[in-house]
Amino acid sequence: MKSTTIIAFDQHAATTVAAVLLPGQRTSALHTLTSDSATILRFVEHLRRQGGVHCCYEAGPCGFELQRALSARGIPCDLIAPALIPRRAGDRIKTDRRDAGQLAVLYRAGALTAIHIPTEQEEAARDLLRCREDIRADLLRARHRLSKFLLRHGRRFTATKKAWSRRHDAWLRAQTWPIAALDQTHRAYLRAVDEVVARLCAVEEDLRALLDLEPLKPRVERLRCFRGIDDLTALTIAAELGDPRRFATAPSVMAFVGLVPSEHSSGTKRAQGAITKTGNAHLRRVLVEAAWHYRHHPFVSAVVRHRQRGAPAHVIAHAWTAQQRLHRRYQRLAARGKPKQHIVTAVARELTGFVWAALTQPSDRPTS
Repeated sequence: MKSTTIIAFDQHAATTVAAVLLPGQRTSALHTLTSDSATILRFVEHLRRQGGVHCCYEAGPCGFELQRALSARGIPCDLIAPALIPRRAGDRIKTDRRDAGQLAVLYRAGALTAIHIPTEQEEAARDLLRCREDIRADLLRARHRLSKFLLRHGRRFTATKKAWSRRHDAWLRAQTWPIAALDQTHRAYLRAVDEVVARLCAVEEDLRALLDLEPLKPRVERLRCFRGIDDLTALTIAAELGDPRRFATAPSVMAFVGLVPSEHSSGTKRAQGAITKTGNAHLRRVLVEAAWHYRHHPFVSAVVRHRQRGAPAHVIAHAWTAQQRLHRRYQRLAARGKPKQHIVTAVARELTGFVWAALTQPSDRPTS
């Protein structure tokens, strides 16, 4: 690395600052470029003729386009995890040129952590899954607006405890109003809910078409063997986790998901706190949701048995072992009086290890 020219980019929508750190130099030469890939590629190719180059930039809203363009030309390029970049506590000055220069120096020193680059198919599936999450958030807001409008006018659904069911929907549509403006408001809120539901159904139908997409298909088939992991949850884990072989051990996956406890220990005192919540929040959410299913006694239902058809026998056995162990874990923690949220988080952490083991072969793991 010391004999290689380092090029660190601070990329934004319109402009990009390139910091060029030549071999044997301690300070970087700074250049301001436009953010189109063609301009940046010409700049890097010009420096490449003078010797080896290695590029890096922070992962951000501009995505992976520049990294893929450089890699296609045979130019090494790493995306750096922004949360893991060392920051000086007393540093109160932040500019694009300063950030690019510091990035080049830290990259040469080996003080930065590169992130995993997903394939284009994985990124496309991940974008559609996150689109579904956004639509679900829109649906929640639309339902809240409708229910709070009804509550302001003394309309409460009491026929059943469960809202947004068929009976609740029939009750909503049967409401009548003495004033035309109120009737128009009710119909507008109801129409907004219907529109979001239609969007959600369309996206979920598109997502099910991705279940047979490579390289996600074999991962999805294995993940569906687990209790609490259906089609869309399995697709989310497969797309967000990426290639599981890049993790050497199960604890490293748990740390990536942010399900390991934080710690502040010194001397003889060891203090652990809440989970770190670092890494992939989308992946952590679906794992916690799946972990709630393990509060029930181990049982292979007809639905789970149908999902397990065609899956490897050792993965099915592994999923059954997970059911037994995680349920015992839930019961032991509940007997100690732990809050349910804490119990489910601990179960989700162990479920992450089972998922990693099901997605990897013994040959992919370290021997020592």
